[in-house]
Amino acid sequence: MSNFRELLPVPGRTDVDLAEAYAYPLALDRPWVRANMVASADGGAVGPSGRSRDLSSDPDRRVMGVLRGLCDVVVVGAATARQEGYRPVRPREVWAKLREGRPATPRIAVVSRSLEIDDELLTTAPEEARTIVFTVADSPAERRAFVAEHADLVVVEGVSVGPGHIVNALSERGLYRVLTEGGPHLLAEFVGAGLLDELCLTVSPHLLGSGSPRIVTGSPGTPGTPEHVSTKSTPVRMAHLLEAEGNLFTRYLRE
Repeated sequence: MSNFRELLPVPGRTDVDLAEAYAYPLALDRPWVRANMVASADGGAVGPSGRSRDLSSDPDRRVMGVLRGLCDVVVVGAATARQEGYRPVRPREVWAKLREGRPATPRIAVVSRSLEIDDELLTTAPEEARTIVFTVADSPAERRAFVAEHADLVVVEGVSVGPGHIVNALSERGLYRVLTEGGPHLLAEFVGAGLLDELCLTVSPHLLGSGSPRIVTGSPGTPGTPEHVSTKSTPVRMAHLLEAEGNLFTRYLRE
C-alpha cells in the first residue's frame, strides 16, 4: 500500500491521515457540498471504456473510500449512476470511527427526470440509509410510484431539478456533509449555481487526447433551463496537494 506524500502545505510529509486531511468543517449549519472527480493529465474525465474508473488507481480508490466514509450523502446524476454501475454503499469496518453516531453507510441521492435508475439501487439500500431520488412532476407516473415505494422521492415542480432543490431537501433531512461524484453536467450546475464549496480532484497519470469530456460539461444555454451553465469564474484556493503512485490529489476550497 503506497504512502501519500504531501506536496502542500508540508512538502515531503508521508504520514498523511486522509480522514484528517479531508475532514469537513466542524459545526456545519448548512449543507457543505464537496465534489470528488478524477481527470487525466490532459484534462479528460472519461477513459476508453466510457467510465471514469479507467483513470482510477488504488490510491484514488482509498481517497474515494475516505470521502464516502466522511459524508452523509453521495449525490450523483442518473446517467453517471448507470454508466458507473452505482449500488448502495457497502459498510466498511474502517468507517466505524468516521461514522460514529450516524448510519453505517451514507445515502445515495440520484437526480433523474426519466427515473431510469437501476432497481437494485432503490430496493437494496438499508432502511436507515434509503436512496433519495430527485425528479420532476412530469416524470413517468408508473415509474414514479415504484420509486416512491422503495426510496425517498423528492418531486420538483418545473422542467428540471436544480442544485438549490437538492441542497434544500438535504438540509431538511439534516444531511449536511454532501459529496457529489458528478457527472460533469451535474457538477457544472453546482458550479454555475455557486453552491459548490469544495473540489477534490485526482489528476491521473494518463493522456487521453482529444474527444474525452472534461469534469465540467455543459453549454451556456438559457437561464432556468437544464442546459444553462454559468460562465462566471469561481475563485478557489488550494487546501492541500498529495501524491501517490504518480497520481496528484488536489483539494480546492471556494474563496
